[in-house]
Amino acid sequence: MNEFMLAKKICNEFNRLDVEDTEKRNNIIKKLFKRTGKTFLILPNFYCDYGFNIEIGEKFFANHNLIILDANKVIFGDNVQIGPNCGFYTSGHPIDKDLRRKVEYAKPITIGNDVWIGGNVCVMPGVKIGDNTVIGAGSVVTKDIPSNVVAVGNPCKVIRKL
Repeated sequence: MNEFMLAKKICNEFNRLDVEDTEKRNNIIKKLFKRTGKTFLILPNFYCDYGFNIEIGEKFFANHNLIILDANKVIFGDNVQIGPNCGFYTSGHPIDKDLRRKVEYAKPITIGNDVWIGGNVCVMPGVKIGDNTVIGAGSVVTKDIPSNVVAVGNPCKVIRKL
């Protein structure tokens, strides 16, 4: 079984467990991810492409329906909170149709410490979000967001400093 299908199988196992069985779910995540903090909680359902490209820091929390397409690295700092129905997508495709048929790329995503990401947020390939930043619900983050700001929208833009 290839690494992609193995990760899908492991995610299915994670998602079938009782929601109260946090210890078993966390043990699955510890085996799947490259690195985890000691304290974290990911609520089902959760999906990823490989798992071994994902790192989470201390006190990481992700609400229901987190999707991480980790064809490249996805690194979350400490004290990161993620709302429901969020996606982190390292994979992308060229706009040109002929090239798109031949090429797929993947760029890393980095999320700093003390970041809060509201529900229904999409973070696109290559994005970095700085420390102590809030991303408003429904945002599509296509470019880097600095530290100490609130950013919202599609495309996501800084609306104020913290």
